[in-house]
Amino acid sequence: MEKEYFMEQALVEARKAYALKETPIGAVIVYQGRIVGRGFNQVELQNNPLAHAEIMAINDAVKNLARWRLYDCQMYVTMEPCFMCAGAIANSRIRGLYIGAGHHKNHIVTKHNDFKKEFYTDSKINFEIGILEEDCSRILVDFFKERRMVKKLD
Repeated sequence: MEKEYFMEQALVEARKAYALKETPIGAVIVYQGRIVGRGFNQVELQNNPLAHAEIMAINDAVKNLARWRLYDCQMYVTMEPCFMCAGAIANSRIRGLYIGAGHHKNHIVTKHNDFKKEFYTDSKINFEIGILEEDCSRILVDFFKERRMVKKLD
């Protein structure tokens, strides 16, 4: 299906981050059935706390479409966006948001995620969570397991 194809493309981006020892989150932006923006986490690489996958994909799409309003675009992202990225998604006017893995850690995180869901609804962003969820979650689990093992060896 189309959603799975584009989420797989977001996973391609996440794997790029993984290879660079960045938190493996990837995103793609789709316009009229084709990818116009790609991004993966580059916080460590760029030494920039704003270099999240979603922001990188938005920047790429804005450049490729030569406009900042992405109201007719959809974003596919492997992990539920943080607050900063949720704001960037709303500010860029993206109307479709497809998320691989939700963020479930504890009741405080769940409370924040519920707030973001309300924010998406208020911002008229249609969202869906759970596309290729197992694959999107597995890459994160594997990455952090590997990072903890490396830390133990240091």
